[in-house]
Amino acid sequence: MTDASAQREKIILASVMAANANPGWLTSDRVEALTGGHGMLNIPVVAVCNVIAAELRRGVSPEVKFADAVRQPIDDLLAKSIAVAKAGGADGANAALIAATLLYLCGANAQVGIPAGNRKLGSSARMIAGVSRSGLAAVPTAKMNNKISGFAAVAAVYDAMMKGELSPIQGRDIPEGVGGGVMVGHGALGEDFIFPGMAERGAAIGTKAMMDAMSGAGMPSQKFLSALFGAAAILEIIHPDADVAEEYGPYGKVTSAFVAGRSAVRTAGLPEKVHVRITGKEVETARLIGDLGLILKDIGGPTVIGIMALDEIISVFEEGICGAGAGPVNPPLGHVCGDAVIALMCLLQDGSTEQSVARALRDRRLGFSFDPETAMVAMNIVARKATQICNGPVTEALIMSSTPMVTKALHARAARSYDDLMAGRSVGEIVRAMDEERQLLVEARGSEFLSKVRGTNIKVHFTKIGKGARRSSKMAARWLAFDPALDAEVTVGDETIHMEGIINAVIPEVAQGIGKERAPFLTALAPIASELLLAGNVIMNVTIPAVVAAAMGKMTASDAASEAQSAGLISAGIPGTKAKAEAAALVAVESMRL
Repeated sequence: MTDASAQREKIILASVMAANANPGWLTSDRVEALTGGHGMLNIPVVAVCNVIAAELRRGVSPEVKFADAVRQPIDDLLAKSIAVAKAGGADGANAALIAATLLYLCGANAQVGIPAGNRKLGSSARMIAGVSRSGLAAVPTAKMNNKISGFAAVAAVYDAMMKGELSPIQGRDIPEGVGGGVMVGHGALGEDFIFPGMAERGAAIGTKAMMDAMSGAGMPSQKFLSALFGAAAILEIIHPDADVAEEYGPYGKVTSAFVAGRSAVRTAGLPEKVHVRITGKEVETARLIGDLGLILKDIGGPTVIGIMALDEIISVFEEGICGAGAGPVNPPLGHVCGDAVIALMCLLQDGSTEQSVARALRDRRLGFSFDPETAMVAMNIVARKATQICNGPVTEALIMSSTPMVTKALHARAARSYDDLMAGRSVGEIVRAMDEERQLLVEARGSEFLSKVRGTNIKVHFTKIGKGARRSSKMAARWLAFDPALDAEVTVGDETIHMEGIINAVIPEVAQGIGKERAPFLTALAPIASELLLAGNVIMNVTIPAVVAAAMGKMTASDAASEAQSAGLISAGIPGTKAKAEAAALVAVESMRL
């Protein structure tokens, strides 16, 4: 090897090692804050996945047993899971919700038993977490720009109840001394008429109220959360674990929670079955919604980010009924925990290993994501940050899955940056070229994915991506994500249109009924636009060229980082990029001195 080639390899190696020395240097997202639970709870979710995987793989039972005992194995599982969630910044109710939901997905039953010895997974989690019960009316939905609370469902159910439209039987018509006890609760009147009748009507009323309230708040009517809150609202009122008439299913196998879940699912328009990604495990959606509704109404008072974490956990299902972190679009890193839940479910399969799960996760991302490299770098960053709270089989699988792709992506960019700088190109030119390629990749893969999903030809190309579409502030003029100016050419089927001022003009017009024929084209471009506008989640296109330039001695670390940030229109779409690139560059410079 010549001296020149040896120097090249040394600079490339130093640059890759420096950029990846701190996972936070490859993102503009505030991932350190996430380890304290500020902004989102994905780190606690990953940590709890680690605990559950380790415990269940060594044979601990997640079963909620009908036992005459103060404590059973599920209580220890909950305690360990809740403790690690709290260590990651989750408050008591959010920790309880995360632990109970993940354990439920791993096989824990939501309820069992009769009054003495009766146990409910949500109640147990709440008590172990040391939080008070809270009514559903005080529980918020996830933030979808705005958010509402379960009050909408509760109010609608109570309104129907007071009008005599909820129960098929009025209490005043039941003979004195009969109601409120075993003759109704375990008799035909309760099990065959009152409980299932109220469950069906109440869940439908509550679900519709949530969907209407979301729409009224300028939000999409999210089907999963609407159904969940609708089911929970009626389960706060009725006998939640009552057996019901055999027309609903085998006696002893179907409860009022299932009936509520089925009604909520049908009202919201959710699929009857959902399937776990990679494993293909099938789950009846009615049972999922009913059981999660039971957990939610017992869990305490989770906050907005607690429900957002729940939303991301449920992205484990390939039907995509909620959550963004497991989907084809790469979201902000605070949402990335779907892969951890998938890994948890895979690790519990017979014969699985961290290595086999790692390969399956990588194959899924390579075939599924609009930008697979970004997805894998994002996975790696979150997994490495989660190890600060708790290491285990899940983080090991995530790191094994993502590290080869991270190494390849960083090395390719470092080698390219070195060669281009030697050829006389500037840092800014290199960054702009990489970001242009990022845009074209997302447009091509996104269009292909959407065409397959929707069964028609879809093609999206942004003819303009710029800043400061409608505001004069320095912030808007400097950062793409705060006031984007987007023009695009969009094809849906056989029709192609060009739209200008998509975010600042077209979307507000269509939402107000002006030019509504453009709506399908906006729907087609939205996922691809989201990928590009959230591109500050991974900034390797900015960090690596700056680090290489500094390591080569072409520029100071500060100047290289400034030029890279200015050129990175897409990747540097939110503040924070320069500081990350400069920190990594200083490490590379120091490496070259040794």
